[in-house]
Amino acid sequence: MTTPYERTRAVVQAYDFLVELSRDSSMPEKVRSDARFLLRHYPTKRDVLLAGEIEEQAGSFPLGVMGPVFSSSTTD
Repeated sequence: MTTPYERTRAVVQAYDFLVELSRDSSMPEKVRSDARFLLRHYPTKRDVLLAGEIEEQAGSFPLGVMGPVFSSSTTD
């Protein structure tokens, strides 16, 4: 099972990967424009860490069966 910090790290790394793709001039223009398109609405590292912090502080609120989705850290 994926832990919140692993999920957080994966989302942050995916963002970095999309940024890298969007700037790589060796990639076809279609790939770079698709990466830029996805980045328009993709959460930044700050967004994801803030979501994790809010979820961690919401200990008394019911989060459903899943529990926290994100973590306020990318490390265990």
